[in-house]
Amino acid sequence: MNLDFKGKKALVRVDFNVPLDKKTLAITDDTRMRAALPTINTILENGGSVILMSHFDRPLKKLKEDGSIDVERFTLRHLVAHLSDLLSRPVQFANDCLGAEAVEKAKNLQAGEVLLLENTRFYKGEEKGDAEMAQKLATLGDIYVNDAFGTAHRAHASTTTVAQFFDKDHKTFGFLMQAEVDNADRVLNNPEKPFTAIVGGAKVSDKILILERLIDSVDNLIIGGGMAYTFFKAMGGQIGNSLCEADRLDHALALIEKAKSKGVTILLPTDSLVADKFDAEANTQVTPSDNIPDGWMGLDIGSEAIATFSETVKASKTILWNGPMGVFEIPKFAVGTKEIALAVAAATTEGAFSLVGGGDSVAAVTQMGLEKSVSFVSTGGGAMLEFLEGKELPGIAAIKA
Repeated sequence: MNLDFKGKKALVRVDFNVPLDKKTLAITDDTRMRAALPTINTILENGGSVILMSHFDRPLKKLKEDGSIDVERFTLRHLVAHLSDLLSRPVQFANDCLGAEAVEKAKNLQAGEVLLLENTRFYKGEEKGDAEMAQKLATLGDIYVNDAFGTAHRAHASTTTVAQFFDKDHKTFGFLMQAEVDNADRVLNNPEKPFTAIVGGAKVSDKILILERLIDSVDNLIIGGGMAYTFFKAMGGQIGNSLCEADRLDHALALIEKAKSKGVTILLPTDSLVADKFDAEANTQVTPSDNIPDGWMGLDIGSEAIATFSETVKASKTILWNGPMGVFEIPKFAVGTKEIALAVAAATTEGAFSLVGGGDSVAAVTQMGLEKSVSFVSTGGGAMLEFLEGKELPGIAAIKA
């Protein structure tokens, strides 16, 4: 972010899509807001002013019964007071992001001042990448800064199209965006060996592309979560009522064969914590993952798998973790995910580089207070997944164009 911001208005795309308490509408996790502070403060300290724009949820998909937008539920106004506290200065708010109020407040903004625009997704043009909407947004600022990696995979008006209206000398990545790109690039293109990727989650179909890509670069591929049982089924195992994508069995076998041909070690959980129903009060037992009784389902990795996975992780120099090892939202099935978090932190302490991305794996690290014990925690779930799959993200390409 080496542009001169003095006397300039910086139009900054942030990701303030933070969770709110459904009753009080109070912010329950301000991680995404805090992540944008270095970029905002640097612009202000260098004599610029900041116009912030962000989406929040999907208001046009959740209209009120009369077909109108539920403004009170989806307005960014609820963030103003807390943002003011974080920045230690007043934050102005515009009740729209395109209309007369936004134009007037942006025009009058002085150096050191901050303006937050209303939810960009109140407008249909946002998700359509509408050029007219993007051009109106572009007129509000002198410089465009994209610091919203979490939306970089969307070709929306405020993330991608707007960049077309700024030349190379007047658009840039913010610090968060740059860090996301640099850290992911380090893992994918310049990993210190041995490189271990830990991939979890429910479905093989969600992770096919990332698994394909990773097999080309990793030494070890740890597979956990519900997706592991598709692999066991493909290899002729008995998985009871565990999650299985029958239409992905051939894919699973093909991935195993590809790994063998590349000399990559695939680690599947040798044992599982299984339950007789998907419920916090379910009866449980530990069984081999390829011999689960009828009527039982695997909901977490077992103690043997935890030990094997942890040993591999701790012997690694580069670690990528995307996705949980079990049903993380139910405490009794969260042990595997938490133990992997501890192993990743331990490896990092010994000098490994670790990148954690993906909702539940990030949640595990954060809930356990380990976010500073790993090298980098990605804020961009879907965007990081697509980046790791090797896709060019529109929000990144637009800044480089």
